[in-house]
Amino acid sequence: MREDHRDDDAGQPGADAPAGQATGPARQPDDTAAQPGSTPAQPDTAPVRGRAGRPGPAPRTPAARRLRSAAAAVGGLAAAAVLVAAGGGLIAADRLAPQGPGSRQLQAPLTAVPAGSSVGICPGPARLLQGTPVGTDPQFSPESATARSAVTAVVLSSGNGTLPGSRLAALGGRTLAELAKPVPPASAPAPSATVAGPAASAPVPTAAVEPQRGVQSATVLSADALANQQPSAAGLLSYTAADGDLRGAAAAACQRPSNDQWLVGANTALGRTAVLHLSNASGTPATVSLDLFGAKGTIQAPGSRGLLVAPGKTRSIILAGLAPGQDRLSVRVRSTGGPVSAIIQQSVLRGLTPGGVDFIAPGAAPAARQVISGIDIQNPAAVRALGGKTGFADATPGLQITVPGAADAVVEVKLFGRDGQKPLPGGGVVTAKAGAVTEIPLAGVPAGHYTVSATSDVSFAAAARITRGLDAGEAADFAWAPSSGRLGSQHVVPMPQKGERFLVFGAPEGRARISYTPITADGKVRAAATADIAGGTTASVRVPDDVGGSPVAGYLVSASGDAAYGAVLLQQEGRADIASVAVTPGAAGSQEVPVSLGY
Repeated sequence: MREDHRDDDAGQPGADAPAGQATGPARQPDDTAAQPGSTPAQPDTAPVRGRAGRPGPAPRTPAARRLRSAAAAVGGLAAAAVLVAAGGGLIAADRLAPQGPGSRQLQAPLTAVPAGSSVGICPGPARLLQGTPVGTDPQFSPESATARSAVTAVVLSSGNGTLPGSRLAALGGRTLAELAKPVPPASAPAPSATVAGPAASAPVPTAAVEPQRGVQSATVLSADALANQQPSAAGLLSYTAADGDLRGAAAAACQRPSNDQWLVGANTALGRTAVLHLSNASGTPATVSLDLFGAKGTIQAPGSRGLLVAPGKTRSIILAGLAPGQDRLSVRVRSTGGPVSAIIQQSVLRGLTPGGVDFIAPGAAPAARQVISGIDIQNPAAVRALGGKTGFADATPGLQITVPGAADAVVEVKLFGRDGQKPLPGGGVVTAKAGAVTEIPLAGVPAGHYTVSATSDVSFAAAARITRGLDAGEAADFAWAPSSGRLGSQHVVPMPQKGERFLVFGAPEGRARISYTPITADGKVRAAATADIAGGTTASVRVPDDVGGSPVAGYLVSASGDAAYGAVLLQQEGRADIASVAVTPGAAGSQEVPVSLGY
């Protein structure tokens, strides 16, 4: 990977970065055209003459004229029916009658969709269940004395340097922090235009930052649209604890609410606890249904349908009450009414030894290809020895695949590290059972940061388990890395301000160029650095503590070239803590959709 630094303030790459790699409108209808079905008007009383000037038929009687009018009306209705069917896009006009050489199909005009505000729901802190849970409703105990939960929020200015109104608030409650004051509509700037000439200068972008805001419950990060452009905003919840049953680290991005989500990686076996949190930030009640997939197939669970989540509320569900004893469990969350965020708090306790905690976040929807970056693998020999002990099968790295359809999936898995593809034990080709969750071990490759690419002939969902800790008698930790979409432009990537932090990028094929720009806690957007990534490799960038004397609170990430994927990897020096968060989608620009009116 080659990195071009334009300023000394840019983040410095870590030792994990590979060195020496080469850089390698819709058409509008014509107002003058004749309207379909129109004919010249003919007077009913005009005389009609036959051949050779002979008189034509006698004038029609009133009854005959009424019959003629009725026939014309029927013909008009038939023509209207043809037009309505053609307008619905179901019956092509050329299938009903031959068209003349001047005929053409009229496309629906594009209509601009007003940009909406950005809303991200950040999960609440990890909570310990109180006593032995019965059913699906949880009771939580106080946290450990060392537990810390904080949200880092970053909102980017517009192209004119104007910050959109933005705030961090408790879900359904009061404002915790105002990042930027709302911009009055009359004073909202128009999108910036490019000015040619030596005097032209691009506006300097800025950011509104809320670093490490302590939270006690679920929160909502919202940012207003500005000049009909969706704002670029993102938040990250980080959790750490140095003692207690929930010892370890967990992190999750603040989610955009959705009506359909897939979560892969839950476990309800002995000593494992999975709690699904559903949050509704809208003003409309949400009715949620859960589809459950286990190692042996789909799970029919009474109580998994019709779950009501009130506006401004979070509903928590113990998954063991729906699917007990499942060492592999995936959940599809579908809602009607208001959209919701979904997160699974997963924890492990092996006897009296904490086995870690994490937030399982939704990944990409089922597709024939899934890519996961930000995977950290430890020493292969030590991992193999630990995994051979009773109760430690889930203390090793693995890839879980969920096939929702009715056909089995033949899946090819490739693992890309710093120096290229690494062979997986068993060849990397497996058959995943339809309607079930299949696990593929990722152990046996050299230690380092990796990207996984999985392809199949049918659609599937996927996530990868990452583990830390190699001593069976000591506390360990784990993380789940979900599949994600390819990187585009202007991804805002928040960072917690403590611990070891890495940006991890992978390019399964071709060659990609990544631009990563530090954003510091003082709101300054620093100079960018670039990284060229060869196809089939993974590159890591260690995040510095500060740039220009101010702590790094996030990055602005953009990618060009072939498909690239990114994640944030979080660790704690001297501890077995681990967390991985996929880079969330960037802000969508102005959108236009075809709109047609009909009856």
